[in-house]
Amino acid sequence: MTHRSTRRTVLLATGAATLAAGCSNYGDNNDSGSSSVNASSGQELAKTSDIPVGGGKIFKDEKVVVTQPKKGEFKAFSAICTHQGCTVSAVADGTINCPCHGSKYKVADGSVARGPAPKPLAEQQIKVKGNSISLA
Repeated sequence: MTHRSTRRTVLLATGAATLAAGCSNYGDNNDSGSSSVNASSGQELAKTSDIPVGGGKIFKDEKVVVTQPKKGEFKAFSAICTHQGCTVSAVADGTINCPCHGSKYKVADGSVARGPAPKPLAEQQIKVKGNSISLA
């Protein structure tokens, strides 16, 4: 007996395969919560004037986000969400935001402002010399 695929079976199989593929990799990085940075020590990330007070800037290639919670105070955190390993996508209204499931982290210390993230973003070491911010 030969099995003939119906339109319904083909659509269901295609939908299931698409769903499985989409769920297997959240965001750009499938490294769930790793805090490693892909840049070398001493590499300049930005000028201090590039980082807004109360906000921050994401460096996707380096997997780091730099914030300026208060004027003249700079912090750096892993840009990889601790929930499913997505790369955070925005810094707005005092939080670092993940696009995948809505987790938010405080710009001041990387702590979870809103889940589902289970833990804070890992702090990264930076050096501020003059108006230059570099990886430590």
